[in-house]
Amino acid sequence: MTIETNDDLVAAGYRTWGDVDPFEDLIGPFYLKDNGDGTHRSAFVAEAERHCNAGGMLHGGLLMSFADFALFAIAKEVLGGFGVTVAFNSEFVSAGQAGELVEATGEITRDTRSLIFVRGKIFSGDRTIMAFSGIIKKVKGRGEHKG
Repeated sequence: MTIETNDDLVAAGYRTWGDVDPFEDLIGPFYLKDNGDGTHRSAFVAEAERHCNAGGMLHGGLLMSFADFALFAIAKEVLGGFGVTVAFNSEFVSAGQAGELVEATGEITRDTRSLIFVRGKIFSGDRTIMAFSGIIKKVKGRGEHKG
């Protein structure tokens, strides 16, 4: 299935978190999909008028925000509640462009009682756009996303 629109993402089994995140709602929408093996994939369809900088490429801030969203999708199965990002690193590898399906996958490198260490990559097709890593702190009460 070729994915070119948000409706295509939904038809392919992607969904939003289902909670309200005003910033992600403003810059997204971002989607996640259960891969059926305990892992999740994140995605969005890049739109020129919403997601690109003045040079016509995907905005770096958008990509970093999407990577933060992906941290939580990657850690979803072990988070078990709310969490907040306490550390984040990223490396831009290539430019993303409007009209592309942009995806993110990754892995949990360590899960402790209070922290989850995650690394991943953002890509379109076989081209890596960004590598990222981060640490999520598990918290009681309201946080970024409910797992």
